[in-house]
Amino acid sequence: MILTPLDWLVIAAYFALNLAIGFFYMRRASGNIGEFFLSGRNVSWWLAGTSMVATTFGADTPLVVTGLIYAQGIAGNWLWWSFLLSGMLTVFFFAPLWRRARVLTDMEFAELRYSGPPATFLRAFRAVYLAFPVNTIIMGWVNLAMAKILALTLGLTTTRQQLTGVFCCLALTLAYNAVSGLWAVLWTDLVQFVLKMSMVILLAYFAVHAVGGMGPLAAHVRAFDATHAVNGHARDTLAFIPSSASPFFLSFLVLLSLNWWASWYPGAEPGGGGYIAQRIFSAKNEKHSLGATLWFNIAHYALRPWPWILTALVALVLLPNPTAAQGGMEGAYVWVMVHYLPPSLRGLMLAGFAAAYMSTVGTHLNLGASYMINDIYKRFLAPDQSASHYVAASRIATILVAVMSASAMGFMLTHGASIATAWKFLLSLGAGAGLVFILRWYWWRINAWSEIAAMTAAATISLTLESKLGLPIVRALHRIDPALALAPLNQDDPHAFAWLMLTTTVLTTAIWLAVTFATQPETEATLQAFYDRVRPAALGWRRFAISSGCPIHRAVVLRDGWESSPQTLDARHHENEARHSVRSTESPSLAPTAHRLDPATTTEARHSVRSTESLSLAPTARPVDPSNDPTLRYNFFHWVLGFTLVYAMLFGVGDLLFDRIAPGCGLLALSGSCLAVLFYSLNRRGWSVWR
Repeated sequence: MILTPLDWLVIAAYFALNLAIGFFYMRRASGNIGEFFLSGRNVSWWLAGTSMVATTFGADTPLVVTGLIYAQGIAGNWLWWSFLLSGMLTVFFFAPLWRRARVLTDMEFAELRYSGPPATFLRAFRAVYLAFPVNTIIMGWVNLAMAKILALTLGLTTTRQQLTGVFCCLALTLAYNAVSGLWAVLWTDLVQFVLKMSMVILLAYFAVHAVGGMGPLAAHVRAFDATHAVNGHARDTLAFIPSSASPFFLSFLVLLSLNWWASWYPGAEPGGGGYIAQRIFSAKNEKHSLGATLWFNIAHYALRPWPWILTALVALVLLPNPTAAQGGMEGAYVWVMVHYLPPSLRGLMLAGFAAAYMSTVGTHLNLGASYMINDIYKRFLAPDQSASHYVAASRIATILVAVMSASAMGFMLTHGASIATAWKFLLSLGAGAGLVFILRWYWWRINAWSEIAAMTAAATISLTLESKLGLPIVRALHRIDPALALAPLNQDDPHAFAWLMLTTTVLTTAIWLAVTFATQPETEATLQAFYDRVRPAALGWRRFAISSGCPIHRAVVLRDGWESSPQTLDARHHENEARHSVRSTESPSLAPTAHRLDPATTTEARHSVRSTESLSLAPTARPVDPSNDPTLRYNFFHWVLGFTLVYAMLFGVGDLLFDRIAPGCGLLALSGSCLAVLFYSLNRRGWSVWR
């Protein structure tokens, strides 16, 4: 692809803008690691949510989607579509709780929820595990995707040339990230998301135009299906859900029924975690954390996929058998760009790919450094240093993360690794551990050994089943399902991958449950302190809710238009959210007394505590009754509305694109209805889904 001087000027201007944003926030991010890693916990919902979307829109994502469509059709996207159920679970069941925990990283949560040496070991183990191998693998495959893009667009054919090109992009990302931390990541993410979303929409338009429009595209895809049966079964590339006769059907069932709650995966962790949790921590308050995660799930699953899918379908029609020189199945997306995007837009498109790359890499640079500093260096190696010392150490850690990611990319590049295979590898590595991450918030009996056992068992069982050591188990599975090959379970075979996920989940769950009941629960003091601080649903914490002595009152918040109907508040809600800024009495009347608020908590306290002039209490108090707590019922209702509105929007748009007007309009009407009911319910409750 030939670039003009104007194209290079556009690319240079894009890089300069990102660097300018980074240096603009340099001073603000230098105050302490709270500013560097969490932007002072003062981020609005729209900025935090857009940053989440931008992070998941990496340079690798459209390439993987294209590879999935080549292999399995549109329905292959259930590999990641299924995680919407987990994402909406995070919105209503976990985001406000994470915000109340007031930790700097999700690893720090271990010593809040658990106690003693097991909690300390768990925090250190997970920090090392996620900061080094997992984060390095993720950044490695994003670097690999960028190497493929540069090879096809700029003609960088040798490994050395590709490494040099990626290192230049990585160095620019590192520059603004090391200078300004999350402040730079958030604002560059906003710019990058607008740019890359605009460009993939334009690319999809020109790609579809190249084959004559949507009608001819669908006809060409059906002609392709007629000559490309899969294992003797007719192929249906345009189907949103695979048929029961499809070789992908078992994989689809496992993904939809099991994968979303059982598997840990970056950006879609059951219960939240990683950079999703980091953005929740950075939000101004619980209301903003809920809004951020809700916007993220709508944009991530409903707004972004179709431009990628349309371009991938065009690639399938125009390049049915891509060679390695053409980038293979994943690189076919870039091939369409090179051959069918107007020359005047090539510089912008390459800048869009750079934006996709930099948004993901920038987040993981910051996240990996936060684990290194907050959960390893500050916690164990240098616990009593100055704020400036930790900020300087954070910048060094960011550089170290970048070096490790470059090394991982070099390994993947020389070994011909597939990006989709790396995705599935991480999925299987965490299969079965997801339920622990959910229940630790809702069941007091979960302890540190539960998490340790789940993580260890999931990785061990998954790796065993993918090797010859797992053949005895595979033979037993073959007797149940003769269609399963008598070989180590292969991630690239959808049928084998389904059995890999199912078997790993069942065995891992059995192991961590056995370990949980074989070990002692956490101490009463630890559990009570956790409940008092986070206030999860009382149902799984009955005796701690009762012993906390927190009567529930009816209240009406009169200022800011935050709520106009009864709202449940309790004494510890005031105490924890205000961080001792406002004290309430021990009596059931709970008449609050106003004090000067600590500036560090003013924003959060403003929404959670009101003085006597703004808080009207009911005359009588009701004791906590876990069996009648409506929180879980309301949140379950919101969860169903949430995933229904997104799936209906996703498939409604798809139906309209393929000229299925009636079902498309019906699904969009359903989506709009769910959205209206959801917003009505949330507004009625002041966007506060937890008491």
